[in-house]
Amino acid sequence: MHKLSGYFLATAVSFAALPLAADTKPAQPNDFIEVFAKLFGEHKGIRKGHAKGVCAVGDFTASAEATARFDAALFSGATLPVTYRFSMAGGNPNVPDYARAPRGLAAQFNLPDGSKHNIATLTTPVFGAKDPENFLGLLQASVPGADGKPDMAKVQAFRTAHPDTQPQAQWLAVNPPPWSYTTAEYFGIHTFYLADKSGENIKIRWHLQPKDGIKGLTDAEVVQQNANFLNDRLNQRLKDGMVEFDWIISLGEASDSENDPSVQWPARPTLNAGTLRIKASGDASCNNINFDPNVLSRGFTASDDPVLRMRSPAYAISFGKRLSGQ
Repeated sequence: MHKLSGYFLATAVSFAALPLAADTKPAQPNDFIEVFAKLFGEHKGIRKGHAKGVCAVGDFTASAEATARFDAALFSGATLPVTYRFSMAGGNPNVPDYARAPRGLAAQFNLPDGSKHNIATLTTPVFGAKDPENFLGLLQASVPGADGKPDMAKVQAFRTAHPDTQPQAQWLAVNPPPWSYTTAEYFGIHTFYLADKSGENIKIRWHLQPKDGIKGLTDAEVVQQNANFLNDRLNQRLKDGMVEFDWIISLGEASDSENDPSVQWPARPTLNAGTLRIKASGDASCNNINFDPNVLSRGFTASDDPVLRMRSPAYAISFGKRLSGQ
């Protein structure tokens, strides 16, 4: 698989349709499952997106500031157990860890009442397209030809015609691959609403900021790495103690995009909502989890972002196929 195609599958997504031109068909959840197979091949029993990854376990404690401001079960102040999964984007379980593609960090929080809360993040601050139709078109344009390589002229023509497919590629071109899963910043990319104590729903986005600091590979290090160094570095780092990320929430303004994940918000006031801790990795705790980011606990509401809406049905198809060995 051509190395440039790796970033196209930032997630296994599926989307509800927007108003479309008369000659454009709405994207359907299974369209993404089918095009992933054309891009990366069939890998039975494996996640269709973010195929390569590792489970981890730890917990989360909200900050006093988040507890005081928001009416959210997740921010009660109690320490909550969390199951994590670090991953490489795309549907190739053998993609090399030095690929210039997004990494992912997904988490499932387990609340005392038995409810769950999921988040799914990428190491890019934007998604690969503004809506399901343009993302599907980009993927279809990237399907390899008979020589096993994508037609980059065709891909570029699609990007030129659809400018919303350019920002993620541009970001990846100028930012190095992470040195470690623990030295990457992870972005929520979608807009959500969070209830405050007055009953108002605040528009938010967020990112996870590593306490180990942000560090990327140099060009020389990229060519020196083995294909599976990220898991090795995570395990080695955990021998020195737990890994921590600050959950930084950006408080949106009326002008900030609500439904377009290809647009990055300007700098906004932020709040440190708490600390995510990772204590061990390499078990099977995440294997049977569907990290659908529309699974939310009390206090959170999803936006009408069509990419976010599409995730639920596409994730469900992928999850069902995986559990049935397909």
